[in-house]
Amino acid sequence: MEYKYIQELLNTGKGTEGSLLLPKKIYETLIEETEKALLPRELCALYFGPAQIPGSSIDVNLQTPNTGSVRVVGEGAEIPMTETDFTSQNLKPVKYGAAVRITKELMEDSMFNLLEHNLRILGRRFAENETKLIIQDALDDSPSDVTGGGAITLANITAAILILENNDYKATDIIVGNEVAQDLRNMDVFVEANKALPGNNAMSDGFLGTIYGMKVYRFSTNSAPSSTYAKYAYVIDRNYAYMIAEKRGITIENFDLPLYDMSGVAITQRLVVQSLRTQAICLITTA
Repeated sequence: MEYKYIQELLNTGKGTEGSLLLPKKIYETLIEETEKALLPRELCALYFGPAQIPGSSIDVNLQTPNTGSVRVVGEGAEIPMTETDFTSQNLKPVKYGAAVRITKELMEDSMFNLLEHNLRILGRRFAENETKLIIQDALDDSPSDVTGGGAITLANITAAILILENNDYKATDIIVGNEVAQDLRNMDVFVEANKALPGNNAMSDGFLGTIYGMKVYRFSTNSAPSSTYAKYAYVIDRNYAYMIAEKRGITIENFDLPLYDMSGVAITQRLVVQSLRTQAICLITTA
């Protein structure tokens, strides 16, 4: 009878049958999310750190391209006056922040160090936010677009390179979304050319090397402004494309709330991203 009674309990429990009675073991390691593909700071033409921004903003002076001219001067004639033009851009960093508050009970009872875990994940979120800002506040300033079809083609890429060269810039890098990266991997010409490069593992691990001398950088769709950006590519001259001003690096401050029996951290950053020379950027879109 006792055995039958126990069997009934195991088979009629609420939720997952028997789950409240059978012993469980919870895996002691927290499986974290994977890291996303982000854009490295080496791609920016200019970076201004806190020491270089004495006030709340910084001005960057730019010479206007193709101003100033040389003319034929006749014998005894007055030499004509000419000069180059200049413009200025102001970069004013914007404050970004996030805070985590955790009760003392939760910190005491949790299997994991929740404060440390949240801190690590939020650090990634700040890096992802920087990639988003690079795309929407700089690369999207491209004045010229190349419109492709269902997949990017070599003709699309060379057209974008030509647009940069017509404005006297050099195509140094191509930044691509996930779907464009797939298109590149499906190009026989691109794959065969990169097979010959020493150390290139495109066929084994999906690494994208160079195309027409440009380095290929992929950004995660989940760090882009929207899923549409998976279909976008940007050909840039990294020496002139965009700049970053960071008045405050990622800063972490601990705090306690004794009245609520809580502890937490506040994470802040003051950052701005702007295009430097918009004609050093060309957007390629696919359907």
